[in-house]
Amino acid sequence: MSTDETQSRPPVEEHDLEAVRRQLGRPPRGVAEVAHRCPCGEPDVLRTEPRLPDGTPFPTTYYATCPRLTGAVSTLETAGVMREMTARLGQDADLAAAYRAAHEHYLSSRAELGDVPEIDGVSAGGMPTRVKCLHVLVAHSLAAGSGVNPLGDEALAMLDDWWTPTSCAAIHAAEDAELAHPDTEDAHG
Repeated sequence: MSTDETQSRPPVEEHDLEAVRRQLGRPPRGVAEVAHRCPCGEPDVLRTEPRLPDGTPFPTTYYATCPRLTGAVSTLETAGVMREMTARLGQDADLAAAYRAAHEHYLSSRAELGDVPEIDGVSAGGMPTRVKCLHVLVAHSLAAGSGVNPLGDEALAMLDDWWTPTSCAAIHAAEDAELAHPDTEDAHG
C-alpha cells in the first residue's frame, strides 16, 4: 500500500477497538478500518489487513464482529442456506457471474491494503465457486453496499432485524453502568 493510501484512511479510534474487543472477547488483530456500523453506531464489520501483525497471511478482508450479527448469520448456516446457494451457483449462469464479480471486488479491495503473495487470488467465504461462510459474504455486503455480492445481499435480506429489540449501545451502556456501580448488599436489610 502506498503512503498516500495509508494517510487517506482515517485511523481506527480507540473506542471502536474497545467495542470490537468486547464483541470478540479478545483484542482485534490487523484492523485497517471500521468497514460498517450497525444502526446503533457500533462497529459490526472490520476491514482487516491482508497480513496480521505476527506475519500470518489473512485472506478475510471483511470480518463480521458483532455477536448479534454473527449469531443471526449462524442460524442461516445451520438451516442449510449455504448448500442451497452453492447448488444455485451451478444452475444459474447469471448468479455465478455476479458472484465471480463479487470475488474480484473482494480481491481488489484487499489489494488496496497490500500485496500478500501467499493468498494471491484467494478471497474468502468460498468465492468464487461455492458458499463456505455466510459471515464473510454478509460482511462483504455490509461493507461494500448492496449490489456487489449477490449471495451476501440475499443472506442479509433473510435476516430479521438482528440489532433489535435492544440496541448495542443500550446493552453496552448497561454493561458499563454495572461495572461502574456493581450491586451491593442492601445495608438496611
